[in-house]
Parts: sequence; structure tokens; C-alpha cells
Amino acid sequence: MANAQEMLVTQDKFTHRKNLKKDIKHSLGEYIIEKIIFCLGITSVIIFSLIFLFLLRTGLTLFRDVSLKEFLFSKNWFPISVNPQYGILPLVAGSLLITAGAILISVPIGVGCAIYISEVAPPKTKMVLKVIIEFLSAIPSVVLGFLGIVVLANWVRISFSLSSGFTALTGSILVSLMALPTIITISDDAINALPKEYREASLALGATKWETIINVLVPAASSGIIAAIMLGIGRAIGETMTVMMVTGNAAKIPDTFLTSARTMTATIAAEMGDTVRNGTHYHALFAVGIVLLMMTTCINLIADFVLNRARKEGR
Repeated sequence: MANAQEMLVTQDKFTHRKNLKKDIKHSLGEYIIEKIIFCLGITSVIIFSLIFLFLLRTGLTLFRDVSLKEFLFSKNWFPISVNPQYGILPLVAGSLLITAGAILISVPIGVGCAIYISEVAPPKTKMVLKVIIEFLSAIPSVVLGFLGIVVLANWVRISFSLSSGFTALTGSILVSLMALPTIITISDDAINALPKEYREASLALGATKWETIINVLVPAASSGIIAAIMLGIGRAIGETMTVMMVTGNAAKIPDTFLTSARTMTATIAAEMGDTVRNGTHYHALFAVGIVLLMMTTCINLIADFVLNRARKEGR
């Protein structure tokens, strides 16, 4: 009997030691993972800060030669003329016009597609549509730009009786195609993440499926849909290659969507390789990058404000 008790005590001690070793290993593993994640996070912040400081240091040097008023409000961007002028206003106007056009096209189509895929489409159709959306997101921007030159620009020229199809409208249509996968995918995920009880309760109260979608599901998923739209805006305003190929690249303030335009990103991409390092033109392009960074930061801040407000109202 005593031997049996001693064996039980020994077994309990062994089990306790084994569990203690497991707990130590588990705690040590969690500690190491936490430190690795912390180091990676700090590294990313440091890298971003260094990039931001380099951008500021190089871009702000421009204002030794060019006044801030001229840079922000002048309508002329002629950096390689006899009397160079560095007015960014036409570039900002072109970027905003093309982004606005892309969002006007992509948001209704994207949100509508997300609602159809998540709530209406049969399983087989849903699978096919998701594959098509993923394929669309995988198309390189230069390929879309080439299709825009060959097909879309010609269609715009004929449809609107223009001398050239390289317009802000052509760029807006192509950029909207690039923003669509982001808007559709994130909006679809936001709607699918809603509890089933929302649908069941609405239908149990006598609402139709359409009324449930419009009055219950879309408002409940509004924060995710807004996030999708903001990411789509960021995708649109940061696009470079496509807009450089199909918008005409005329550095003037566009009157309508049917005139040529030039964006900030296209300007940086087209002119950076031809500038003299540490020259005024070189610094001007970095200053354009600062303005672009400020615009995207404002978009992110607006998105955070809208999302926080939507969450508070949802509570």
C-alpha cells in the first residue's frame, strides 16, 4: 500500500514537472514571438520615418528657389523651359479629377457586385465571379494601360467625337477597373462577417430579402464598406503607369473629363529619370511627392474618422 502511494506521489511529481516545463516553453515561445513582433513593428516605423524625413529634406529644398505660393497656386508646370515654372495646381487638379471619376464609376458597381455576390448569387455563380475578380486584380497596370491605348481611347474618341481619346475619362475608367477588386472583396467580406441573426430577424419580421439587404445588412456593414471605398480611393490616387499611358499628360487644368490631364504620380514617374540630381526640378518632384503624401494622409484620417463614427453609431 505504501509502495503504491509512493508511486502515485512520484507520478504526480513527474507530471507536475512535465507540465511545468511545457508552461515554461510556452511562456518563453510567447515572449520571443512578442519581442520579434515588437522589433518588426519598430523597424517598420523607423524605416517609414527615415523615408518621410528624406522626402521632406529633399522636397523642402525647392523653396530656396521657388516660393510656396507659386508652387501651390501657379497654373504653369514648365520645368525644362527657358524660364522654368513649377506650379503644381494642374497636377493636383488632374489627380483629383481622375480619382473622382474613378470613384464615381467604381463605388456603385463595386458595392452592388459585393451585395450580389454575398446575398443574391447562387454558389456556382459566386465562385465564378470571385475568380474573375481575383483575375482582374492580378492584371498588371501596364497591360491595362496598353488595352486603354488600343481599345478604350479609340472608343472614347469615336463616341464623343474628339480629336484624341487620351482624356481624363479614359484614365478614370481604367483606374476604376483597378479599384474595383479592392472595393468588391472588402465589401463582400464585411457583409459576410455579419451574424446570421441579422438576416433571420429581419426576415422573421416580414421584411423582404431586398428590404433586409438595404435596411439591415448594408447599414450594419457600413464601416467595412467605407473602409473598402477609402482603400479604393487610395488605390486610384496612387496609380501611376495606367494614367501616364492614357490621359494625354497635358500639364494644364482640365476643364472636363473629355480633356487631357496629368497626375502627380505620372509626373514623378515620367520626369524623375531626366532630372539633374539636386537640381531645382529634382527637388520640385520630391515636393510633389510631399503633397501626394499629405493628400493620402488626409484620406486615411477621414477614413478613420468615418469608421470611428460608424462604430459609435452602431453601438
